[in-house]
Amino acid sequence: MLRLVGDHLGSLASGDLKARCAAGLDHDTGQWADRKRAITVDASSRWAGSITKATHDQWALARRSQLAHIRDLEAAVAMITHRLSLPVGEKGTKKAPGGYRSAQEWFAKTRRLHLLQDRLEHQRADHQAGRVRIVRGGKKLLRTRHNLDAAELTKAEWREKWQAGRRFLAADGESGKRYGNETIRVTPEGEVSIKLPVPVGAPGQRRARPVRPGREGVVPASGRPVA
Repeated sequence: MLRLVGDHLGSLASGDLKARCAAGLDHDTGQWADRKRAITVDASSRWAGSITKATHDQWALARRSQLAHIRDLEAAVAMITHRLSLPVGEKGTKKAPGGYRSAQEWFAKTRRLHLLQDRLEHQRADHQAGRVRIVRGGKKLLRTRHNLDAAELTKAEWREKWQAGRRFLAADGESGKRYGNETIRVTPEGEVSIKLPVPVGAPGQRRARPVRPGREGVVPASGRPVA
């Protein structure tokens, strides 16, 4: 049941992230409300709030990471440009590095400089346009798909990790609510109850049965366990 809910909400989260990235810098509170209403139809208002907030945080993190990458590229370009301007073999000081050690290294660094400048130009253009590139599940795991032997994974094992990484199952706490909120509750005894999204839960079923080690199931709204 947890995998079923996670897959369903993960699909909604992927669609919401796509919509947020497409909006770019033109996104506003009205569009955020529209995204939340669209998700509510296939989940609930609380699930929709958690998903849209997670999307907002993920997009903002990607923007900060993008800006940090631009700063790193700028520093690298400035350093290589400085060292290329010095005579080959010139010694550096404690405050600044010297020239490159050989003509061969100097030539290799000129090619490196052109590559970094090209990357920097593209990153700046993306940042100014509000474009970010996000992979739900992680870029590292995505690249691993093309290097399964090095990662010592089979296709089935990789697919299981990929699906798990793209699931969504989280909800923010609410003040005044015991053990969490109306969506996910965890008691001190370790019992977990989950309000199922409407498309996932059968008629009359709204909560996952309290989960104990080795037990899974669903209870109807009455709270009585299903046999």
